[in-house]
Amino acid sequence: MAESLAASLPTVSPARRILALAAPTALSSILQVVSQVAETWLAARQGTAALAGWSVVLPFSLLMSQMSGGAMGGGVASATARALGAGRRDEASDLVLHAVLIAVVAGLVFVLPLAMFPRAVLGAIGGPTAAEAAAPYAMWLFGLGAVPLWLANTLASVLRGGGQHALAARVLLLTWGAHPPLAWVLAEPLGMGLPGIGAALGIVFLVSTLVMGAAVLRGRAGFRPALRVRPSWEMFRRILSVGLAASLLAGVANLTTMLVTARVASHGAAAVAAYGISARLEFVMIPIAFGVGSALTALVGRTVGAGRWDEGLRLAWTGGVMALAITGVIGLVIAMAPVAFAGFFTADPAVIAIASRALSYTGFAFGGFGLGMALYFASQGAGRMGWPVAAGLSRIGVAVGGGWLLGDVLGMGLDGQFLAVALGITAYGLVTAAGVRPGVWAARPGATSPSAAPKA
Repeated sequence: MAESLAASLPTVSPARRILALAAPTALSSILQVVSQVAETWLAARQGTAALAGWSVVLPFSLLMSQMSGGAMGGGVASATARALGAGRRDEASDLVLHAVLIAVVAGLVFVLPLAMFPRAVLGAIGGPTAAEAAAPYAMWLFGLGAVPLWLANTLASVLRGGGQHALAARVLLLTWGAHPPLAWVLAEPLGMGLPGIGAALGIVFLVSTLVMGAAVLRGRAGFRPALRVRPSWEMFRRILSVGLAASLLAGVANLTTMLVTARVASHGAAAVAAYGISARLEFVMIPIAFGVGSALTALVGRTVGAGRWDEGLRLAWTGGVMALAITGVIGLVIAMAPVAFAGFFTADPAVIAIASRALSYTGFAFGGFGLGMALYFASQGAGRMGWPVAAGLSRIGVAVGGGWLLGDVLGMGLDGQFLAVALGITAYGLVTAAGVRPGVWAARPGATSPSAAPKA
């Protein structure tokens, strides 16, 4: 199935090829954005203290989502797509068990610190008051939801690697559609408050895991998984060589948010809550770009798996421009009306004032973020992760170091910090784009098939 799809696609223009796979994922991504915005609104309804607690947990929940879906999930989709592109169906079958094992271990990495010791971990970032409000929410979110979320996103990546974007998107569409109403029921009518939002996420992804698992077991990815295969380092390497680099990048992105949150915490709970709103809208660009990016991971993976590197570059830049246009327009709208967007989430005038200041800077950088994210997903498909990792490091350096320089040394205060965040986002997009070029994207001498090892 996957081979026949790959054989038919080269006769179609790059834009149409991307849109054919991106459309279903983009639809589920839009609903994910709606769900995340609704979650922010619902958290704000629980009060400023609860919103501050939610904001402290936000970088960790985003990290878990990004690592499982776009980072390690990208490694799974990339390895599967390259195997199918090279005609190695047995290898694709063997990869499934290895991907599931990685997902379970990675989920437990989130469970242990954040469900068992949330006050200690979160207090180091947002202070004791925010940590006290955040701890019960974190215990439900990660204790119930971490492993199912990892498994659901990993199995969805297996389906995408096999070209079944529509099937994965339909399941995630139902998952994200069910989350807001269930979160509201648990938080307000049933009286759980903020923890109810975390419990709802765990429940919907537990169901999603069962549905995705059934689809993969039935061969809907174009092959049936070999679950009795003996685990081997070589199979783990094919996933981890891309997935670890991508996960490092996701970690750096969220570490940036954590460090900036720690810097603005000295300005009080209102500033922490306000930056949480700004960061949420910034990271909303990720699922939007993922609609295009997930298609690029599969298409580029199959293309370079067959040795067609020039075609892979054309696909990458076509998708990058698409993402730039979409996220750029959204960012401009937000930057031109920051008070309206901040006021949607909270009625607290202090939070609105600070959040609108942040959005007036960062909104203008959203286009560059979309470009960088799309090319990052394309780089996963090509197995060329060196430049995206360098881009992530440049982002944290500019956002945190630049925030100290502009905010503290030059006396710009919070405005200097928010400007540095915007400049860091822009640097991320530019550096990632610099690595998508013929000198980097090429088969290595002596390689029989494209390697997944990072190359700077």
